[in-house]
Amino acid sequence: MAEVVLSQKWLAAGSTRFCAGILSTARHLTIEQKMADYSNKLYHQLEQETGIQTGYVRTGSIFLAQTQDRLISLKRINSRLNVIGIPSEIISPKKVAELHPLLNVHDLVGAMHVPEDAMVSSADVALALATAASQNGVQIYDRTSVLHVIVKKGQVTGVETDKGQIQCQYFVNCAGQWAYELGLSNEEPVSIPLHACEHFYLLTRPLETPLQSNTPTIVDTDGRIYIRNWQGGILSGGFEKNPKPIFTEGKNQLEIQNLQEDWDHFEPLLSSLLRRMPQLETLEIMKLVNCPETFTPDMRCIMGESPSVQGYFVLAGMNSAGLSFGGGAGKYLAEWMMHGYPSENVWELDLKRFGALQSSRTFLRHRVMEVMPLLYDLKVPRWDFQTGRQLRTSPLYDRLDAQGARWMEKHGFERPKYFVPPDKDLLALEQSKTFYKPDWFDIVESEVKCCKEAVCVIDMSSFTKFEITSTGDQALEILQYLFSNDLDVPVGHIVHTGMLNEGGGYENDCSIARLSKRSFFMISPTDQQVHCWAWLKKHMPQDSNLLLEDVTWKYTALNLIGPRAVDVLSELSYAPMTPDHFPSLFCKEMSVGYANGIRVMSMTHTGEPGFMLYIPIEYALHVYNEVMSVGQKYGIRNAGYYALRSLRIEKFFAFWGQDLNTLTTPLECGRESWVKLEKGMDFIGRDALLQQKQNGVYKRFTMFILDDHDTDLDLWPWWGEPIYRNGQYVGKTTSSAYSYTLERHVCLGFVHNFSEDTGEEQVVTTDFINRGEYEIDIAGHRFQAKAKLYPVASLVTHKRRKDDVELSDLHGK
Repeated sequence: MAEVVLSQKWLAAGSTRFCAGILSTARHLTIEQKMADYSNKLYHQLEQETGIQTGYVRTGSIFLAQTQDRLISLKRINSRLNVIGIPSEIISPKKVAELHPLLNVHDLVGAMHVPEDAMVSSADVALALATAASQNGVQIYDRTSVLHVIVKKGQVTGVETDKGQIQCQYFVNCAGQWAYELGLSNEEPVSIPLHACEHFYLLTRPLETPLQSNTPTIVDTDGRIYIRNWQGGILSGGFEKNPKPIFTEGKNQLEIQNLQEDWDHFEPLLSSLLRRMPQLETLEIMKLVNCPETFTPDMRCIMGESPSVQGYFVLAGMNSAGLSFGGGAGKYLAEWMMHGYPSENVWELDLKRFGALQSSRTFLRHRVMEVMPLLYDLKVPRWDFQTGRQLRTSPLYDRLDAQGARWMEKHGFERPKYFVPPDKDLLALEQSKTFYKPDWFDIVESEVKCCKEAVCVIDMSSFTKFEITSTGDQALEILQYLFSNDLDVPVGHIVHTGMLNEGGGYENDCSIARLSKRSFFMISPTDQQVHCWAWLKKHMPQDSNLLLEDVTWKYTALNLIGPRAVDVLSELSYAPMTPDHFPSLFCKEMSVGYANGIRVMSMTHTGEPGFMLYIPIEYALHVYNEVMSVGQKYGIRNAGYYALRSLRIEKFFAFWGQDLNTLTTPLECGRESWVKLEKGMDFIGRDALLQQKQNGVYKRFTMFILDDHDTDLDLWPWWGEPIYRNGQYVGKTTSSAYSYTLERHVCLGFVHNFSEDTGEEQVVTTDFINRGEYEIDIAGHRFQAKAKLYPVASLVTHKRRKDDVELSDLHGK
């Protein structure tokens, strides 16, 4: 099979030609660190492999911190870089001055030095990669424009160009800032949410004593600038607070050639540069370069296969990091096309994390104006985008907002975080963003307490909801093949299960209720709406007797959590709701108040007692008002997702997208009971699980309770913290929360068993977990932790001093 590359001008003629040429591995996401590390190694050997000079120089990078919070952020990144084998260290301002004598360091509190970061000529790297590809049989056609991709029956069959047609099974859209329009040009449009902004950097003449070629690159995020050596002088640009979006109306080749210098716009960045390097005052500036860069709605690049067109792949939206990510991203995409999946979990970058709802031009224009400055803004845990909000809302939004709801957004859907009581100071709450104990701590504590002792209601309408129905047994048959648990259960029963891939990893994590012999109701995480639909569509036969319907918008979901939920529902439905009449994991259509056809389920996604109510949206306000009215005497109150998070983490519940992913199997996270290997028929992933059951698992989902951690004074764990066993790195945390029941922080994460001699992974046994002494690394400081494979039962009945509390295991969930 031949590979063909089409370029509308010549290779590297677009923004690649203008790229600043900085290769940096210091990223917040592990997958991005790994992509950049692979790119660094690849570019380092390109010259030797191809004979083309790429200008590769290992300069190292220095990331400056003007504030303690910025230094904490760097320390968190530093911990993660070290454990994946990228050398880096936290250094003092004095050391910064030694490494780069021209820098003014008087306002710094510290920095991070990454010695193996590099500089290259991006156009030459592109040429070297193209040369290597040509040597391996790839045909490259310059000055060839793609008019549209030909799609038949949902599958790529060819490409129409201005020079004729090419037949193909696979198409990769790497069109950068034009990827959005190219995606929409097909008969079957592919939504690729990205938007371009102008990006500025200046070039100076050489200094009196020209800078050495190995002078470290400086990233001064608090000053919003980067500085690198350029032919003995300076190349410096940045990410201003008020970016200029371009090409909102679409493709304009003339405009790209005539992007203007804008010194007034660049002035704040220039001032920042002169503060950092005062000697530049007298240096002659050669020019101010203005080049377009492409940004995405969540600051992460876009890769993967289209959910609607098979064989249509995308790699675009690099958020000004195309050079750093290019090599690694290309590798993962190639694996994806060859094997059907990449070798790492790339969900955070997958095109399917977005839906058509993110493709509005107005939304993209407004969002990228927020995203571009955010690249250098300090990102504390749990921050939220401010633009593109209130796009998808529950019918109860205004009602909850008036009661003090503070909102977060997931897949465009507004979800309540917590509810601010009338006597709380709102302004202080919104402004205080921190790596330490947050201002919402007491608010969430009272919501959690209410869930434990009385009853709370959480609006969980954002969850993805599908219905699968058939005229005969087709629905049951296909679901039995797609899901690992046994779905041939009596009508009214709910099954916790998931769809697995061939490797046994979770493509989806869900609960399914059997509504009738031929009808099933599936509830999945919010951000799985597109991914889940695509997976089902890909594997379901084209059968007119089988219907898959997305009913997410049809139902408002209310989660009634707490011991008094049963009283509230009994009173509203005049039906007995006790476990004898309404057992756990049961689903029944009932009337609540005046409203009929409410799907009531005895589950809460937290391990606490209570019910989920799936309410047709026209009844939502009525049912909510009735629940709140009747619930008054039982102490009812609203609660948000932060309380839910605390409850589910202390109960050791794993969530897809945070703890579980496509490389995680049920056997690795203690979910053997959710898999029926002997259910009488084959299912996707079964062979892999049988093999894993025989050979043992190479990682194990574990719960950690921090021992010597002071909640009030110490930095909090959030996610991604390295886990150490007997002083050796064994994995990272995937999620964490403060447990108000245990009065301790709880972290969840996977423990691996790396051989001390070879570094290869070995089987992880229960004994291996239980025999270790564990520490969690929070921004370079290690805290002792107790490891558990089962949820903690409770605190001992009589409270002792916090550090004397005994924690006992509950063996079995």
